[in-house]
Amino acid sequence: MDRYKWSFFVPAAVLVGALALRLADPPPTQALRNFTFDTFERLAPRPYVDAGVRVVDLDDQSLARLGQWPWPRTEVARLVDRLAKAGAAAIVFDIVFAEPDRTSPRNVLPIWRDIDGANVPDALLAGLPDHDAVLARTVAGTPTVLGIVLADQAQARPAPHWGVALAGKDVRPFLFTFGGAITNLPMLDAAAAGLGALNSAPDRDGVVRHVPLFFAMKGAASAAEGLYPALSAEALRVAQHGATYIVKGSGASGITAFGEDVGASSVVIGDFTVPTDDRARVTLYDTGSVAQRTIPAWQVLEPDFASARVAGTIVFIGTSAAGLADLRATPLRPIAPGVEIHAEIAEQIVSGAFLTRPNWMTGAELLWMLVLSGALLLALSRVGPFWSAILATAGIAAAFAVSWLAFRHLGLLADPVYPALTALALYLSQSLLHYLRSEHDRRYLRGAFGRYISPALLQQLVDDSSRLRLGGEMRDMSVLFCDIRGFTTLAETMDAGTLTRFVNSFLTPMTELVMKRSGTIDKYIGDCIMAFWNAPLPDAAHAENAVRTALDMLRALEGLNPTWRAEALAEGRRPADIAIGIGIATGACCVGNLGSEQRFDYSVLGDDVNLASRLEGQTKVFGLPIIISERTLKRLPGFATLELDLLRVKGKIEPRRIFAVLGDETVAAQPWFVQLAAEHQAMLTAFRARRWAEAAELAQRLGSSAVDATRALYTLYAERIERLCRADLPDDWDGVLVAESK
Repeated sequence: MDRYKWSFFVPAAVLVGALALRLADPPPTQALRNFTFDTFERLAPRPYVDAGVRVVDLDDQSLARLGQWPWPRTEVARLVDRLAKAGAAAIVFDIVFAEPDRTSPRNVLPIWRDIDGANVPDALLAGLPDHDAVLARTVAGTPTVLGIVLADQAQARPAPHWGVALAGKDVRPFLFTFGGAITNLPMLDAAAAGLGALNSAPDRDGVVRHVPLFFAMKGAASAAEGLYPALSAEALRVAQHGATYIVKGSGASGITAFGEDVGASSVVIGDFTVPTDDRARVTLYDTGSVAQRTIPAWQVLEPDFASARVAGTIVFIGTSAAGLADLRATPLRPIAPGVEIHAEIAEQIVSGAFLTRPNWMTGAELLWMLVLSGALLLALSRVGPFWSAILATAGIAAAFAVSWLAFRHLGLLADPVYPALTALALYLSQSLLHYLRSEHDRRYLRGAFGRYISPALLQQLVDDSSRLRLGGEMRDMSVLFCDIRGFTTLAETMDAGTLTRFVNSFLTPMTELVMKRSGTIDKYIGDCIMAFWNAPLPDAAHAENAVRTALDMLRALEGLNPTWRAEALAEGRRPADIAIGIGIATGACCVGNLGSEQRFDYSVLGDDVNLASRLEGQTKVFGLPIIISERTLKRLPGFATLELDLLRVKGKIEPRRIFAVLGDETVAAQPWFVQLAAEHQAMLTAFRARRWAEAAELAQRLGSSAVDATRALYTLYAERIERLCRADLPDDWDGVLVAESK
């Protein structure tokens, strides 16, 4: 199959795979979608607006003041009575009173009789007060909603306090379904104004993102009879004195389902129409903890409690105490009281602050995915890898931007994950095709030209075939030559194999030092290394990097010499310490593919290239390891340098100032070097002014007191001074040293 067919089939396969993945919606992509929506909610949580919903919290302080939970039902009755008299529109318990109060006298006395054998007449037991009855009498006649827990293992089916009208098709197949319920004591359920399910239905990761407003019961005689409301829904019904819910599904008025059963779409609770997903769930739009919403339970029972704090509000009663284990995770909080989740759902409904994902959203996302994919495919087929990456990134950003704007301004949960994954997959597939095409072209070029041009040029040609031409460009560069002193004599002590190993052991670490500081190896000339900086990649600090590399080479040599001495002794050769000379020059050079039409390499030409080579040779004359040009010196940040001479190299007319490098900024700051530099400059001044006696005295003193590296320099100057003071110098003598060799 040729490349054009692959260019069609690969993107087509990616699109088909993306569509199949979207329809399957596996857990990993669900987790990515949840993470995205959680992030949106953290960036823009629901602003708190007082919608008349309160939480009476059985917090740790309340338990410390009033005793451990469970409290006597008489205490609970007192709490209900206080809230009812304060004018609460609904009193809602996020608690199930499934067992009799063990603190009731009629429950406690039989225990005493069984333990101590106390004579407690049955007639006395019958006449004792029952705390549960007290609570039931208090609840009766108040707008109190009690909680129930739906569970498959439970058998009870509490009698409904509500009516349900279904609009459209039966929604029960889409709802969370249970076999029964854990209920309150029968007298309490009968006395309550409503019963609501406490189930929160967290996602796979344990985070509560959606709360169902309705649940289904197995084996119901009719669709309406098998529906049980959530605690928040029942709280709103009781607060409005309502009697019937309306649950809308497929086929209901105003519901567009395109002929399919799409489950629930909304629930009408009195004056409120609540949009839901197909499972009758409301998405939690969390505000986080809000102090204004919460009242500690102990404050409600205080004599001076201000009834205005709860008058006309829906009051949820629950606990934030960690020991009572009613804690949940939400997108905003890893630990949130379960009662606050119920309260927030009621708050969202009253204030109309919803995050919705309508039934048509999946179709809209698929359409958006196809439009985005088509635009990307059209663009990616016409641009290179760089712009392909830009376009793919833009496509992914667009998917998330549209999703964020829909969340922020419309309260819509539009999934950006699948469009983003599709854009990424298309980019990767196009990149793979581009890579395969490029590799095909590279193999062709290698096969066609590999026998005729250098490997270095071949790689450039493979990367950019337009570079298959002669020519270069002018750049300001620094060039370094490094050579081993006395290499010819050293080579005479080695056979060919030993010499090869030695040269390799020298060139390898020195090459690494060049490359470490962004240098380019031009060539090896026997034991000599030629390198340059500021090409092919720009290097603003090329002179500094070249000099630092030279200092690195000297330090590396200190570590290599012991190894070489040990090898020489082991092989029966005379050991010798290896020394090197390094010349560095900076200036305008021509760099590029240089050579002939038949063969050319990436190299550098120019006067300063020749100067660097000459300076390397002068290290033998001056007895110093590193010599640099004046232009190189001007680029250094205060290194330890000494002016050596005015040198006229062989083949040149104009003399050049040359300098020795003794170290970096640290050495330059040492007191001994500061003194050395001052006396050295004084010697040069006296020398060039023909004050021979003064110059000779300074050279002798410097030679006897200077560091080992410079003694040869001052010996040289002492000899020159002695020779020149006897010579018949012309009046225009300028102190220039003429190099007699390269």
